[in-house]
Amino acid sequence: MDADLLSDTFVELADTMVADFDVIDFLHLLTARSVALLSASAAGVMLADPRGELRVAASSNHAAGLLELFQIQNDQGPCLDCFRTGQTVTAIDLAGPGQQWPRFAAAATQSGFRAVEALPMRLRNQVIGALNLFRADPGPFDPAELRLGQALADVATIGLLHERNMRRNETIAEQLQAALNSRVVIEQAKGKLAERLGIDMDQAFTLLRHHARNSNQRLTNVARNFLTSASADFPPPPPPPPPPHRTSAQG
Repeated sequence: MDADLLSDTFVELADTMVADFDVIDFLHLLTARSVALLSASAAGVMLADPRGELRVAASSNHAAGLLELFQIQNDQGPCLDCFRTGQTVTAIDLAGPGQQWPRFAAAATQSGFRAVEALPMRLRNQVIGALNLFRADPGPFDPAELRLGQALADVATIGLLHERNMRRNETIAEQLQAALNSRVVIEQAKGKLAERLGIDMDQAFTLLRHHARNSNQRLTNVARNFLTSASADFPPPPPPPPPPHRTSAQG
């Protein structure tokens, strides 16, 4: 494990007191670093809206985001159970017999995921969502990794709640609702950019995020400007890396 990346991650997740704090970018950081630091193939975050209903807030890739949405639409899955109970929920082989969530298990395996670990985002008795870790291979996560994953979820939760307290004129429900509304705009911009450049949704999001950071703008503002401006321009995606050189001995 990269110790520098680990320490940087905790510092960034704890630093929510900046004036231009961006909830969507913050949650994307959580999912991206969860994949980078743990043996997860993908990660997603669900957060409760003002009515207490779960919404997809962020995902490390498009496939994980669709799977999170599938759980909400079908009202079944480990991530929903995790949020409702406030406890960790584990599924070590989604292709095995006797599935607790048959529709979710079928959708997950079709998407290339065989195991999932849902970790509550909570502070004492207050549960605001869940961090969900997906793996391509069946089997449990290492206990040490689960402790680290829960620590990431806990720090992110504390950061979100602390940021709320720093802005006393907002409630946590209003803040999360604004973040969820922003995500809709970002998803629309991803789709438009992907179609325009002939790239996939994950590459489109990377371009939007890099443009926001390089131009010192909020991600939501970049997405909204791109949707409303016919002249919005982004650099083309980088070419794919060349295939590895194969020697005659490798066949």
